[in-house]
Amino acid sequence: MAILHNAPLWVAIFSIFFAQFVKIPIHYLATRQVDWKLSTSTGGMPSSHSAAVSSLATAIGFEHGFDSSIFAVAAVFAIIVMFDASGVRFQAGQQAVVINQMRTDFRNFIQTTRDWPQKDEQQKIEELKTLLGHKPSEVYAGALTGILLSSLLYAFIL
Repeated sequence: MAILHNAPLWVAIFSIFFAQFVKIPIHYLATRQVDWKLSTSTGGMPSSHSAAVSSLATAIGFEHGFDSSIFAVAAVFAIIVMFDASGVRFQAGQQAVVINQMRTDFRNFIQTTRDWPQKDEQQKIEELKTLLGHKPSEVYAGALTGILLSSLLYAFIL
């Protein structure tokens, strides 16, 4: 039952719950609307990811000293998590834009293929080549990506 006496762990867990709960009054102050779903949603102000890792690192610093190796590990971990929490959120937004464009393009594709049954086989083949083809630079980049990934996986993991 030593886990019950692990202060850094409990401080971090508390920080997560606090950050999630405090999103509700902050949202209320900004919009004058109470939204209880914010207590379990991702994103928003403040970041529970950042709260958790910064409180964990601080608690470890207090318990083991800010000059200890374990604090250095926790601090670097916190920096990486906070960087990713902000970067991943941005990238997810960018992906949403691309996915929405893909949906629009797909709808347009479906509309243009409705007249395919009336086309002869040669016209269908030519249109498919256009849709499925790659530029030489895309093929080259894909090959390099595959080679690089395979090399890294075998060198460091497999």
